[in-house]
Amino acid sequence: MSAGPTADAALPEPADPREKVKTFPTTPGVYLMKDAVGRVIYIGKAVNLRSRASSYFSKPALTDIRTRDLVPEICDLDFITTDSEVDALLLEARLVKDVQPRFNTELKDDKTFPYLQIYVREPFPRVEFTRKPRPRGTKLYGPFTNARKLRGAIAVLQQIFRFRNCALDIKPEEERWRWFRPCLLASIQQCTAPCNLRITKEDYRRDIRRLIMFLDGKKASLFKELRAEMAAAAQELKFEKAARLRDQITALENLNLRGDLREHAQPEVFQIDPKRGVRGLQKIFELPELPRRIEGMDIAHLQGGETVASCVQFIDGLPFKPGYKRFKIRTVDGVDDFASMREVVSRRFRRLEQEGEAFPNILLIDGGKGQLSSAMAAFEGTGIQPPFVISLAKREEEIFLPGQSEPKLLSRHSFALRLLQYVRDEAHRFAQQYHHLLRKKTTFDD
Repeated sequence: MSAGPTADAALPEPADPREKVKTFPTTPGVYLMKDAVGRVIYIGKAVNLRSRASSYFSKPALTDIRTRDLVPEICDLDFITTDSEVDALLLEARLVKDVQPRFNTELKDDKTFPYLQIYVREPFPRVEFTRKPRPRGTKLYGPFTNARKLRGAIAVLQQIFRFRNCALDIKPEEERWRWFRPCLLASIQQCTAPCNLRITKEDYRRDIRRLIMFLDGKKASLFKELRAEMAAAAQELKFEKAARLRDQITALENLNLRGDLREHAQPEVFQIDPKRGVRGLQKIFELPELPRRIEGMDIAHLQGGETVASCVQFIDGLPFKPGYKRFKIRTVDGVDDFASMREVVSRRFRRLEQEGEAFPNILLIDGGKGQLSSAMAAFEGTGIQPPFVISLAKREEEIFLPGQSEPKLLSRHSFALRLLQYVRDEAHRFAQQYHHLLRKKTTFDD
């Protein structure tokens, strides 16, 4: 047996962190910066560990106010890989809370950072993003460093665990909930609709317990439990239940394929009041019901003359990113916005009709009379009864309606106009992201 090192024996010099970082993987994970005595002084997350950690050893990092004090003290660094960006986001929050590194101090002291909060004492616990966590009756995760990515993670997890995020006071013993109309999240399989008692309290709380397992980093135990329940359901010939569990397992396994969490995030600050905007639209246009679902369309031209269109979806006045669509124009040669609009409207509403899906309450076209006429011509050509269709021209913010020669002008301070502007601008932004699409070689949806 060899003798241990003597008191005078020199410890091996740690590898140069600038060289060590070059060996980091390019996968998601968490990186840990250490000082001369091996203490963790900073913890961060990354979609690409090598790229993110290397950025600390660039010239700008030495002068950036956020990193200039940290960088000189980095003598070593390490990493922990994760399966997805969501896992990295959650692991960073857990480690910062446990280790409390010196350069993550702002997360320990500043109460304005965001949290994920679960109201565990409610019969049907809701999940929410908050900057004002409650001290009792909730289970908190965080604080998190990036509000938009936390919102994105919540949106992704809601697709898997289908929890509610509304503030309804739902009590299963009250019969009135059997006649309550669920929000659109139930229709698109984003919520199990406890507000309509479509799920028992026990089953809903089981889903929340599994969400908590995931948030606590117990993925292996969660997968084991889900697979065991799926096998039992199949053995009992409960094939629908088995299929739901299979889909949940697949969704969890494919978390890393869901893209940048910023793409899933709902905006944090709105220039409009969504509820007042929706109510304003109903009143101004004398709609028979509240326009809970609004879709906006826009046309964009790519390099080389290629044309694409976007379709964005808003639910209850808020953007619903999973409902966004892109279209590559197929039948139009050259630049012809009117013909392109006819094609995309025809394709979108033929698909909705064929699949038996409800139409939006409002279809908003980006443009003036010409674009609106093209949209209406698409409905006439397909024989499809259109929803309420309007267009919004950007220069004077004029609203055009079918069959009316004069535009409608709303107050610039109108909540209804602000909501329409938000939908229009979001459709334009989404259509203009073609550079990103071409780089990623994304496939356009039908």
